[in-house]
Amino acid sequence: MAKKSRIFFWILGIFLALFFAANILVGVFARSVIERRLQEALKLKCSLGKVGLSLPFTVNLERLEIGNLASIKKISLSPDPVALVFGKIVIHGLNIVDPVINIERSAEGKLNLPVSEGKLNLPAPEGKKSGPAPEFYLTGFNLVNGKVIFTDRKVSSEGFQLVLNKLDIKVSKVVLPLNSLAMNFQAHTEVLDGQSGISGDIDFSGWLDYPSRKMDAELEIKGLDLVKFSVYYGNFISQRQLAAGKLNLNSSFKAQNNILMIVSRLGISGLAYAETPQAQFKESLVKNTLDFFTDAKGNLNLEFSLKTLLDHPQFSKKEIETAILGAAAKNLARQSPQQIADKVGALIDQYKGMGKELKNIFGG
Repeated sequence: MAKKSRIFFWILGIFLALFFAANILVGVFARSVIERRLQEALKLKCSLGKVGLSLPFTVNLERLEIGNLASIKKISLSPDPVALVFGKIVIHGLNIVDPVINIERSAEGKLNLPVSEGKLNLPAPEGKKSGPAPEFYLTGFNLVNGKVIFTDRKVSSEGFQLVLNKLDIKVSKVVLPLNSLAMNFQAHTEVLDGQSGISGDIDFSGWLDYPSRKMDAELEIKGLDLVKFSVYYGNFISQRQLAAGKLNLNSSFKAQNNILMIVSRLGISGLAYAETPQAQFKESLVKNTLDFFTDAKGNLNLEFSLKTLLDHPQFSKKEIETAILGAAAKNLARQSPQQIADKVGALIDQYKGMGKELKNIFGG
């Protein structure tokens, strides 16, 4: 028994000695190699504070700086050494702590992302010609306390800014069935407007089986300040300048055979407008798109759906506007004639200085 114990401690000692030696080698040589490879791939200056190993087999990167694009306090990943022997890259856990990402869009509409034709610029390994990338599998991902700062100079010369704060993302492989490639995910973030603080919350959770093109997820946006995003929707809500308004959105995402259906329940509350001279309202009041469909308190509740492809989702502004206006028209159809007459009368009273134009619009 004592002999077996000595053998165990010898093996443990050798393992710890090898691990300690590997940690030194990684710390000395890996940092410069990683910096160089990242710079070649991203075409940005990169610096790395520290590289190390921890048990059982985890690689730790600390204080990563990628030009003006990103800074990350810590990255840890646990690659599967057995999978590497078979030419596959399997990461059992990728953790990113305190990342800060700065995304900018220029006045010409160009993003500051290091991509070419939608693909990351990854060079071939040294001494090898470029070829098919090895199979890559990620079985777990955690992003903790992230921040994304988006500055858009195309819609505003001074730079419209949106901040996603306290961003947390967790992705994990489903337990059953064992051969499934589906992933569970959940994400949460605060939306900041840079001046008055929190401007809304976003939650997104569900599961995705991308190889089978299947999905079941739910998105919830709560208390989003509509005034903040007026640079994007322009006069879609109204020709008048919006002074207040909150948006709540609940959307379900269900995909089968790559057909993605998104069913959304949109609520807009507390719509209020800034005082504006009547001279600016000489265009048809019908263009005050959603004004006519709100209730007396300035609230609007709509349900609409959109259809697209899971592997290539895209919507035009026209498609979104058509879906929302179609839902608004259904709401209006469910109102009584008296309710509609009251709204028309209120609009006429509000814009009595434009009586002739109102008569043409409403058939008076």
